[in-house]
Formats: sequence, C-alpha cells, structure tokens
Amino acid sequence: KVYGAQLGRELSQQDVEPLTWGLAEMGRRVSAPDFIDTLSGVHAFGRQVSRFFGQYDLLLTPTQALPPPQLGVIASTEEAPLRAFLLSAPYGPFTLPFNLTGQPAISLPGYVTKSGLPLGSQLVAAVGREDRLLRVAADLEQALGWLERRPPLTA
Repeated sequence: KVYGAQLGRELSQQDVEPLTWGLAEMGRRVSAPDFIDTLSGVHAFGRQVSRFFGQYDLLLTPTQALPPPQLGVIASTEEAPLRAFLLSAPYGPFTLPFNLTGQPAISLPGYVTKSGLPLGSQLVAAVGREDRLLRVAADLEQALGWLERRPPLTA
C-alpha cells in the first residue's frame, strides 16, 4: 500500500517480478495466528543461534552449497512465479539461517576455480559484532593480497 500511495495507484502484477507477486499473493492467504506462530518459531531459532555465539566468536561456512548455475536458469515466470525461489533453495542453505536471525555475516573470496570463478566463504558473528567480521576481512585482504587479484573481464 505504501508503494501504491507513492505511485498514486495500486501496484499491479506488471510492476514487480513474478516471484515478488507470487510471494505477496501467498502472504495474503496467511492468517494472523499462523504468521505469529511462524514468527515465534523463527525467534526461537534466533535464540538458539545466540546461545551458540555465546560460546564461539565466529562461524565459518561455504557461501553457497553449489557452484552458480548458468544465467537465466533460475528465473520465474507468470505461470510459475515461485520457480526461482524453489530452484535457488539448494544454493543457499548456509546463508538462509542468518538471513532469518539477522546475524551479521560476510562473504569473502576464498578460492578461485581454474576457470576464474571466485568461490566464497561465509563468516558469521554474534548480533552486533560486525566489527569482528570487518577486522577478520581486513586481515585476510592483506594476507591474501586481494588488492592485487583481478578477475578477467571476459571469459
């Protein structure tokens, strides 16, 4: 409604990506009690993650579970608006938990394949500890010579 007010008209399906429209349509069908139950579950998970970070400074994971697909493979259509969402799920199991909890995380270039594809490593810290992530990233940048590394402009 906010964006519709800014536009001076109601948003339509043509104003947004098919996935965005599909998710909004699904959201309109969720009852308030079901939404609160789901949100309570997410918050409970966040409390568990906070307890973990009470014991550890950082968590290191891959950024993605699989190498990225070719451009255009993950796309939605008006006929299948959730297609991109469902196809992208196998790629992000390491980032999803922290998108839910709001933990600060950073993806750092850790490796480059023979074909020049950079592969990232994700560092995650406790809520409010972005300083830790930035300090480690700066140390790695210097130690690994990131300033001198340049990917090829063409494949």
